[in-house]
Parts: sequence; structure tokens; C-alpha cells
Amino acid sequence: MKILDVDVAVIGAGSAGLTAYRAARSHGGKVLLIERGPNGTTCARVGCMPSKLLIAAADAAYHAADAAGFGVHAGPVRIDGEAVMARVRAERDRFVGFVLEGVEAIAPLDRLTGSVRFLGPQQLQVDEHTVVNAARIVIATGSSPRRPPELQMLGDRLIDNEQVFDWTSLPESVAVLGAGVVGLELGQALHRLGVRVALFGRGDKLGPLSDPEVRRSALDCIGGELDLRLDNQRFDAQRDNDGVLVQSAGKDGVVRCEHFALVLSAAGRVPNLAGLQLEYAGLELDKRGVPHFDRTTMQCGSSTIFIAGDADAELPLLHEAVDQGRIAGNNAGGFPDIQAGLRRTPLSVVFCDPQIALVGQRFSDLVPRRYATGSVSFVDQGRSRVIRQNRGVLRLYAELGSGRFLGAEMVGPRAEHLAHLLAWACQNAMTVAQMLEMPFYHPVVEEGVRTALRRLQVELEQDIPEIEHCADCTPGM
Repeated sequence: MKILDVDVAVIGAGSAGLTAYRAARSHGGKVLLIERGPNGTTCARVGCMPSKLLIAAADAAYHAADAAGFGVHAGPVRIDGEAVMARVRAERDRFVGFVLEGVEAIAPLDRLTGSVRFLGPQQLQVDEHTVVNAARIVIATGSSPRRPPELQMLGDRLIDNEQVFDWTSLPESVAVLGAGVVGLELGQALHRLGVRVALFGRGDKLGPLSDPEVRRSALDCIGGELDLRLDNQRFDAQRDNDGVLVQSAGKDGVVRCEHFALVLSAAGRVPNLAGLQLEYAGLELDKRGVPHFDRTTMQCGSSTIFIAGDADAELPLLHEAVDQGRIAGNNAGGFPDIQAGLRRTPLSVVFCDPQIALVGQRFSDLVPRRYATGSVSFVDQGRSRVIRQNRGVLRLYAELGSGRFLGAEMVGPRAEHLAHLLAWACQNAMTVAQMLEMPFYHPVVEEGVRTALRRLQVELEQDIPEIEHCADCTPGM
């Protein structure tokens, strides 16, 4: 059995782990990166990038078919499923290759391959070949798709989102379970590429939206195109000769029997913590088995163990994983000098069409009677009508009294760009008045932001609360 003594051991070579490794290395000392394989981040291999490649193909098909609305007639659209998936896989492999180049550039003595389990708070077992004594440890093991146990009997007819990107062609039909980010993106993309899709949601939630007005608009936009079945009360599936027989029922209780080639589980992800034997790490765990940690330092309790990325089940987004990895790595490398790191304004985007985006505080996070709202519909917004993407609504939130911009929820054209604009304003603690002093070009979709800000400013000025008992506390009274 080989024994290694290191200052910092980083478990996992994904976005968070690679960033943590580099950050820890900047403090000097011996840093070891351990990966069970295959190398290549979730984003590059099975997440952000391949999904956007599929969505790009779907959008091309949609806009080609929609061109007649501009008076441009391109003829019948033909979708070559094999060519679509060949490009997805080729470009996916290219992105993965960039990550692999980065991993290969790490000195071989700083890398170790194998599955890890804790033997103690500062000791790790890697497969059966190495024991690592580490003064500090960063857990960055990522996450895996959640697969409903009651559907495991479907065998290879049950797939998860990671398996989609190894397809060599497109299936005839798919039942998608989950109306979250993954379900919306893949469900709509497959539908636009000619796959018969039904998307099932257990509750009434649609993606990450919590603002009722934005949710209604999203339902109108996306539900008008996609077979969207929220509040699904029953989903039973069994294999048959050439696919899956699905029985489902909505709130009305009416049972529908349908045949699909595949069932795609898009019901979220779970942290890869099960095999780590965290009971030997001496950490306090929550009911999900995730260590309690400080989100500003990524330290687990008062231990020498840090956690970052999808493994902490906080915000499964690449930019968050990178930030968390940097904080965890810096604090592991600089221990015992623990410093709070920068946690940026929350920002998330769903790449459906129209796009969904959230910035800062969600509607459900707002303190009642302490905020004002301003909104704009994109239906008659100038630039949106010009490009025939005039759907959706933007809702902005600001704090009463101070006028500070708090956040936004939206569904609409080019929301990924509007969200960045708003996130920068939010992180800089700008007031609505200050945001209205910024330049807005014409004609652009961003003018819709200005319209919503103007309406929000009116609400702020009308809702200035009176000071209670003002006359009673005036000097001399």
C-alpha cells in the first residue's frame, strides 16, 4: 500500500475541483488532485455545452420554419437526426478536449486516479492502492442525475440527460419527467427537432420561477408550443416490445395511455457523496447527507475539510462551482487563515425559448410589504416585435425607502443578456434611480428594462411609508 503525505487533497477534477487545485497551489505546499474518472467537467461533457449544442440545432430548425413570418420562404425544413447528433458529439468532444489538456498539464505527481473514501478527518483511501494523509481536504465530487427508483425496471428505455448526448440519432418519441431547467431545455429542443415529446411535472412549478405573473406568461409561451403537463398526479410506465407504455393522469383524474420510445428522467441531480464514508470525516451532515458548511468560506464546520461545487447541493451552476472552488482552495491552501470569499449576485438562465432568467432575490425571497415591483410585457416592445420574439414579461423588484434594486424574474427574448445587465446593477447595490441614469440605445430589447425601471420608480415614489407617530416625537411637542 502506497502512502502519500500532502498539504491539500482535492477530491474531484471538475470545474470546482480544478479551480480549487489551482487556488490551493498558489499558496505553495503539496497539493494532490484525485479523480475517479473520466476526466472532463460535467459542463463540458454532459451539461452546459452539449445541451446548448442541441438547443442551437433546435433553434435553427424553429427559425427556419418560422421565416415565413418575415415574408421569407425557405421551403420545407428537413431535420437530419444523425447529422444533428454528430455535430453535438463532435463539438462536445472538442470542449472536453480543452479540459483534458488542462488536466494533462498538471504534473503527474500531483494527480491520482481512483475512488476515494474517508478513513478519518485527515486521511483518505484511494481504491486499494494508496492512503493519503492530508492536512486539509476539499470535497468537489460533483453530482449525478437523479433516476426514479420506481422506473428502474425500464432498463435501457429509461435514460437521463447525460445519456442524451451519446445518441447517434434522434428517437421518435420521449416522455420527459421533470419541468425544471433540464426538462424544459431538452424537452423543447427535442420537440423542435421533430421528436414527439410530452413533459410531465409533479407540481405546478415551471423551471425556477416563483413570480406568479412571470410563471403565467411562461406557461402561455412554452405551453402553447410544447405538450406540457404540470400537476401530473400519476405516472406509471412499463416496457413493451418496442418502447414504453405510459399511463398518466392530471388533476382531472383522467387516465391517458400512450406509447413512447424512451422515458427521460430530468428530475434534478444528487451530490456524489454516497461512497465517501463521510461518517469517518467527523462532519455534521444535514438530512440529505450533505456536510454543513459556511457559504462564504466553504469550510465544513470548524474542520480542515472544505466543500465546493455541485457536491454541496447549493447552486448547481458552473460559475458558482468555480467561485466556490476558488474560495475552498484558497482557504485550504492558506489554512488556518480563513477568509470570506466573493459570492456573487445569484444569476441563473434557462435556455428554453423564450428564455427564463432570475437575478438577485427571487419573488419568493422578498420580504412582504418591503418592496415595490415594476414590469414590462415584451408583446409590444419595439425591438422584440421587429425580430418577432415579442413574448414574455419582465418583473423587477426594489426595496421601499432606499430604492435599492433587489432582483428580477423574467421570461422573454434575449433574457440571458438582460439578466447580466441586471446582475451587474444588483451586485453594485444600485438604486433604481441610478439605473435609470445609465445609457440605453435604440432600438434594443434592453429598452424594455428601462420601461420596467420607470414603472418601478413610480411605485417607489408612491409607496414612501409615513413615519409612525411623527408628530408625537417632534422636539417641543
